[in-house]
Amino acid sequence: MADFNNATKCIRNLEKEIHLLQSEIANTRNGEGLEEDNAELKALMQENTKLKHRLEILQSAISKEGGSTECTSSPNESIIGELQRIFSEAISRAFSGISVPAVVTISTSPKFGDYQCNSAMQIVQQLKQQSVKMSPRDVAQKLVDELRTPIACVEKFEIAGAGYVNIFLSRSYGEQRIMNILKNGIQAPPMEKKRVVVDFSSPNVAKEMHVGHLRSTIIGDSICRFLEFVGHDVLRINHIGDWGTQFGMLIAHLQDRFPNFQTVSPPISDLQAFYKESKVRFDSDEVFKKRAYECVVKLQSGEASYLKAWNLICDVSRKEFQTIYNRLDVKLIERGESFYQSRMQKVVEELKQAGFLEEDEGRLIMWGEDRLGIPLTVVKSDGGFTYDTSDMAAIKQRLQEEKADWLIYVTDAGQATHFQIIFSCAKRAKILDESKHRVDHVGFGVVLGEDGKKFKTRSGDTVKLADLLDEGLKRAMDKLLQKERNLVLTQEELTAAQESVAYGCIKYADLSHNRNNEYVFSFDKMLEDKGNTAVYLLYAYTRIRSIARNCGGDFANNIEKVIESTEVKLEHEKEWKLAKVLLRFTDVVLVITKNLSLHYLCEFVYEVCTTFSEFYDNCYCIEKNKQGDVVKVYASRILLCEATSRVLGKCFDILGLKPVHKI
Repeated sequence: MADFNNATKCIRNLEKEIHLLQSEIANTRNGEGLEEDNAELKALMQENTKLKHRLEILQSAISKEGGSTECTSSPNESIIGELQRIFSEAISRAFSGISVPAVVTISTSPKFGDYQCNSAMQIVQQLKQQSVKMSPRDVAQKLVDELRTPIACVEKFEIAGAGYVNIFLSRSYGEQRIMNILKNGIQAPPMEKKRVVVDFSSPNVAKEMHVGHLRSTIIGDSICRFLEFVGHDVLRINHIGDWGTQFGMLIAHLQDRFPNFQTVSPPISDLQAFYKESKVRFDSDEVFKKRAYECVVKLQSGEASYLKAWNLICDVSRKEFQTIYNRLDVKLIERGESFYQSRMQKVVEELKQAGFLEEDEGRLIMWGEDRLGIPLTVVKSDGGFTYDTSDMAAIKQRLQEEKADWLIYVTDAGQATHFQIIFSCAKRAKILDESKHRVDHVGFGVVLGEDGKKFKTRSGDTVKLADLLDEGLKRAMDKLLQKERNLVLTQEELTAAQESVAYGCIKYADLSHNRNNEYVFSFDKMLEDKGNTAVYLLYAYTRIRSIARNCGGDFANNIEKVIESTEVKLEHEKEWKLAKVLLRFTDVVLVITKNLSLHYLCEFVYEVCTTFSEFYDNCYCIEKNKQGDVVKVYASRILLCEATSRVLGKCFDILGLKPVHKI
């Protein structure tokens, strides 16, 4: 540590001297203190040459002492973020008084470097406003001149076209970053830890989960996995519909069909059929309807037998929901409408006292901050509460009782206006404070059938989620048998592969599309083993994982030992290309943090796999003789394979995909 501190002090002193020397050179170049006398001019020119020489020596010394502190190497560094910071500082130094953001993007072609800074044109426009005339190329050159101090992550800069600064990453930096991944694991970029409540899935009791719940469940779970990875404290809430008028008709029907329900558990496993029977009676029998309403009143007043009936119905639904969640490996905490009943009464009273509620044809309504759009119906004309009421109670409970910093609601895009009003009313009531809290409605488009219409069965019914998953399992097994995987896999391995492919393809097909758009549900496309599909990605991952095993020895049994004794060297262009893609993981994470759109991660995963395929086709990892024996192992490349598999593994975990040992 003492050596490290001494080295650090030495570097800092050297850098200070460099800045002083640069200032002296600049003064000499500007001609300050020069006179017409040729002798003095010659002396100054000689001094200038000496200063330049000393500057080169000092820069070389800093490089040998351990590089520059301008761009540090860590396993979770944002390369774009670092480059933006460096160029922002360069813009400030080169053009004082100019306020232009450093625009750094990934280059579209290798000949333009790895990244580009495209700020020169904006700087030129601002300089024009100050009556300063400079070409974009001159501006770019001035920026590059400000970046002469060695930058650890950059090999070189080049100026191209109309002032673009092409940035070429340093291979040694890339090698160090890949070793960091291997030694320290896949780490999220540092960010402030928040308490996040994610509201997703939200089926209704006594109704089977259907395809309409698919997107909310899959997207919501993946967002939770992502937020947990980056270090937030996440509360996964299933806001189920377990309260309301429909329970009056269900309880009344239960009393008639199974009068002994309090002592004998009623056989209502087919709750959907039970619900339909009760609904038919409710719609056609006025006496039954009246009794159903009476049951609602008694339930809400807390009568024991009615609570018992309600709990029985909820338990049947709960078990059915959990079966689906287990199959999809989704974890949730149930927090239904019933949870907020007492809180609804309290929030209504508080809104009344604060003067936020207005009477409107017998209802009590509440407008948002700007009184535009549609008001909330907080209390119905019959005195009952609405979804608006429960959502206001829920947002208050989550912010004040759960101490949430960030609320996320994952529902279809059609509810966007509803949540805008809820958020606006919560801000008006001082429940939600945007300076302290972040709220997001994560909307998504509907699922379409292959005919381009809303996804339904051939008979026109809504597709049950359980049936959809069953069909996925059948199709996945058909695909595996078609590939004759049953001849090489054990029954246990075959079943694991079947579930990995079936559930993985359903999840990935959803997440790989921009969630704001509709998408066509097609098993045939999902199960293709080419292109951006779960099948292709899972197969690629399994193949990558098998490479080290095929090497035998420590590569197969103790890869950590190999990591400790081997350094990654990125000498081949395809090795370097793969490494650069892997290093973009952090930037992808930061983008998703802002927009909560997982298709960016899917695009990244697909690019990793296709780039790996290029690398593997061009770079030997293992050499074997004619007998199939391993005669040479390229250890550095095996470690690059290992780093790739670790990045992919983390991405799969976030996306909810479960890769298997064999496929």
